[in-house]
Amino acid sequence: MGRDSVSTFCPLCVSRCGARAEVSDGTLLALHPDPSHPTGKAICLKGKAAPDIVYHASRLLHPLRRTTPKDAADPGWERITWDEALDAVADRLVGAAATDGPESVAFSSSSPSTSAISDAVDWIQRLTRAFGTPNYSSYMELCGWGRYLAPLYTFGASVPGVYLPDLDNAGCILFWGYNPSVARLAHATSTVDAVRRGAKLIVVDPRKAGLASRADHWLRVRPGTDAALALSLAHVMIENGWYDADFVRDWTNAADVVDGETVWDLLASRSAEFPPDRAEAITGVPATDIVAAARTIWEARPVAFYTWSGLEQHSGTTQTIRAINVLYALTGSLDVPGGNVLFEAVPSNPVDGREFLSNARPPAVGADRRPLGPARFEFVTGEDLYTAILDRRITTLVGFGGNMVMAHADSRRGREALRSLDFFAQADLFMTPTAELADIVLPVTTPFEAEALKIGFEYSQEAQSLVQLRQPLVAPRGEARSDLQIVFALATRLGLGDHFWNGDIDAAFRHQLAPSGIALDDLRAHPEGMRVPLTTRYRKYTDSGFATPSHKVELYSATLAAHGYEPLPAFEEPLISPRSRPDLADRYPLVLSCAKSLFFCETQHRQVAALRKSAPDPQLEIHPSTAESRGITAGDWVSLDTPGGSVRARAKLNASLDPQVVFAQHGWWQACNELGLPGYPPYGPDSANLNLVLSQTPSDPISGSSPMRAGVCDVSPMTAVAPRA
Repeated sequence: MGRDSVSTFCPLCVSRCGARAEVSDGTLLALHPDPSHPTGKAICLKGKAAPDIVYHASRLLHPLRRTTPKDAADPGWERITWDEALDAVADRLVGAAATDGPESVAFSSSSPSTSAISDAVDWIQRLTRAFGTPNYSSYMELCGWGRYLAPLYTFGASVPGVYLPDLDNAGCILFWGYNPSVARLAHATSTVDAVRRGAKLIVVDPRKAGLASRADHWLRVRPGTDAALALSLAHVMIENGWYDADFVRDWTNAADVVDGETVWDLLASRSAEFPPDRAEAITGVPATDIVAAARTIWEARPVAFYTWSGLEQHSGTTQTIRAINVLYALTGSLDVPGGNVLFEAVPSNPVDGREFLSNARPPAVGADRRPLGPARFEFVTGEDLYTAILDRRITTLVGFGGNMVMAHADSRRGREALRSLDFFAQADLFMTPTAELADIVLPVTTPFEAEALKIGFEYSQEAQSLVQLRQPLVAPRGEARSDLQIVFALATRLGLGDHFWNGDIDAAFRHQLAPSGIALDDLRAHPEGMRVPLTTRYRKYTDSGFATPSHKVELYSATLAAHGYEPLPAFEEPLISPRSRPDLADRYPLVLSCAKSLFFCETQHRQVAALRKSAPDPQLEIHPSTAESRGITAGDWVSLDTPGGSVRARAKLNASLDPQVVFAQHGWWQACNELGLPGYPPYGPDSANLNLVLSQTPSDPISGSSPMRAGVCDVSPMTAVAPRA
């Protein structure tokens, strides 16, 4: 066969970086950047490790069936055929629906922002909806709510999740709780280019990580106090007249009158509660820095901004997003060149099953408690999923990736819930602590062994114009099948074949592509992708306003007010902090947060030597003075102690942190045998599983987001070292 260079893209995270794959005699050798692709300027370490992931010895290669009880030390896995596995799953789903209704079944997946499930996520939703259950769990409250759904209560649209930052033309870039060097490399490379041409950069982050070192303003906010900072910035802008008066007058509900006062006056009064000196006392950001950043936001417009999960895992997540959205509205930068733009999209048929939605469907689990939260959109939070399983409203679960017990807080509760299911099937690449609790495990291909259709790359207008059919680079290992193949095969066994083109994925792709005018066969002949000429049209809101009740940007949200929530952006001290819980402060005086690792996809791939060699141990970042006062030196094993228990990590000194703040990492369990590096038990003594000692509550009252980014802890030296592999 010889050596080939094949056009492709890496789907391991939301960046979807364009790449060229080096393949020789049917073996994947390497993945390289493809500068001709709109997202292909660079490839991260995870993408470069693609061959190591594909050929790792611990890959799941055959369907498996449990033969022992869920609480047994050994699941007693038995190899079965695909027909046996899929028939078993379909039979249990049909039986559960007949006995307790389709809503007793839930589907779950990993987050499409942080995994290759983006290849299949729309089809998984289609299966969920066609089956008739409203219950789908995909970490929306932890990774997506702040970008996609919470902004609906301000803009009626997903800003910045769909209205993307136009980094190439921005005068000012605002990254809030977002480190693109780790989370979205295409944004990082564009930001570096923008700064070189003179754009201003503002980074709000408790850590001086990634591009924060290049920022004109790095605002070191205390975790969980971002709403106070946003309101203070808004106050400075309002007080100085640093806002787009025309946009505020014409396109926000500032002039509406509530209880005898205009919304503008109400907002001005609310933000005036947070003058810079008071905000400094709350957030730790110097008052002079707040004023300087507000001036830059105004003078360097247009502003392009982006947020990430740094703002989505708090007890006050929704009001934080509201405060930042309102601040952004003051700039008048929405849907203008260099702001956050709704780029034109290639016409296509939706395939997520929205045609199966009806008023007759029961509400998703959690809608009664949080009617405006993820359940309103048929996304179930981890907290509500566990509760519904434990009280028997959900008895059956089918998971597509997602290491639930490691990714959600309160791992013990997650284990208890999954053990309580009547039936649980998990499709995955590797055996995980979550998959170990399943009755059936289905082996999944890596994305480099599977075909997937991508219509538009969420980055720029050029990127959105590109349609690419990613071709399998190598044959699947063992009997692994793609998530998409599993969805279609399961759908036909459930009697839903008519809704899935009778299992013909090519026919489904042709349906999806039909409005674009692009033929599937032509895409196969052009692995680099094909472009549909599109031109961005700006200020589209001038056609018919915004998709809010007032048809304007809602500085005051009537929807929130009608449901008893604070309609103006508000700040509340994190519900678990040394300030809000003085009863815990003596024992747990430090603020605990966490951050995504550069080297791993969330809870995955610590068994891959090419990645683990750069991060051999779980780390806890701590200020040198805080470490010294506790007798801790760099590299020491420490005990991280919270009200939920203790886990281990190695101390990494970080002088840029606030001395009261420490940062840990979630996702540690896998051993790397090749390097002789240990794994850690997900539960119990010697665990390094951060989420084992974090709680799902008190959660955000609107979204149900768990407070995983702002808790309380203490740190102490350990005398025992970690066990070796």
